[in-house]
Amino acid sequence: MRTLIRTLLEDGGIDVVAEAENGAEAVDVVAEHRPDVVTMDIEMPEMNGIEAVEAIMESCPTPVLMLSAHAEDDADVTFEALDVGAVDFVTKPGGEVTSSMPRVKRELVEKVRSAAAVDLSATRRTEALGRRETPSRGGKRASRRSRRSGADRTERAPAPSSRRRAASDSPYPDVSTLILGASTGGPNVVERVLADLPTVANLRIVVVQHMPAGFTRRFADRLDARSAYRVAEATDGERIGVGEARVAPGGSHLVVDRDRAGRLSLKLTDTKPVHGVKPAIDLTMASAVEAVEGPLVGTLLTGMGRDGVDGMGRINAAGGYTVAQDEGTSAIFGMPKRAIEAGCVDAVAPADDIASHILAGLTEEE
Repeated sequence: MRTLIRTLLEDGGIDVVAEAENGAEAVDVVAEHRPDVVTMDIEMPEMNGIEAVEAIMESCPTPVLMLSAHAEDDADVTFEALDVGAVDFVTKPGGEVTSSMPRVKRELVEKVRSAAAVDLSATRRTEALGRRETPSRGGKRASRRSRRSGADRTERAPAPSSRRRAASDSPYPDVSTLILGASTGGPNVVERVLADLPTVANLRIVVVQHMPAGFTRRFADRLDARSAYRVAEATDGERIGVGEARVAPGGSHLVVDRDRAGRLSLKLTDTKPVHGVKPAIDLTMASAVEAVEGPLVGTLLTGMGRDGVDGMGRINAAGGYTVAQDEGTSAIFGMPKRAIEAGCVDAVAPADDIASHILAGLTEEE
């Protein structure tokens, strides 16, 4: 397996400076060679991948890319690796050369280059987010902001000072929608955001996290256990209501639709990747602009590339509220930075404050 991975990386222009037979050896090799990135298996003799990641982060912090099989047990352990400091993961290639090998090589090389760009100081500031206790569900009081429809959608919403508070016992609209997009470094931040959002905010949430097929269901299970929302991997044709969150399955695009009764439904499509990824944040956000009536919030977290930038622009132009993660807590300040530069972001916030800005966006004075 090490020989195959070395070959794929070197064919893709990556300089492989060393190999290690197990986790204990990997810790020593990293300290000696100081590589830009480490690819790490999970199951190894003497010291497994989780233990090796922890040791590397303590002795010689280096971006670690986990190699994981599709098995459910491996998925759980892979998320544990992210919890202790690994920056991303990629599915392990098969041991035999097949017609899919060019795709495997492209994914592996892209993931390594992405990992090399990670700001470890940012990930170390946020790596414990997913392990914190879930906060009180009391919510935070703010004012309301609504989306408009029809021709007015193409204009920016008026400034907060010109809006009026809706007459209601709750500071939140009856139904609001959040589209949350993330890539490299995103899983722990997504967990934290959902844990910080109270169900009294009357949200329905769609999460688009760049992640391979076979892992998004386990990711949804983690979100379900760590937040007050009912979280599951999205299925084709299902409806989504208040207090529910759905995760776009790896390997499928997810679009939002509306039935005749005005209820939101989710559709999975098998069209080609957008920006080289599938699911694509842009597609989900663009469809939400067309289907959602009422307050809509778009949030873009850490990741490389520009997926989600166009979607954030569409939400912003339609009068929705947009939040981007800041540079200081982003593992890769690529997607958020491009959205900010495009002028379509209403608020920029560190990972710990993303949820409070989402709530404020829902309830700004109308």
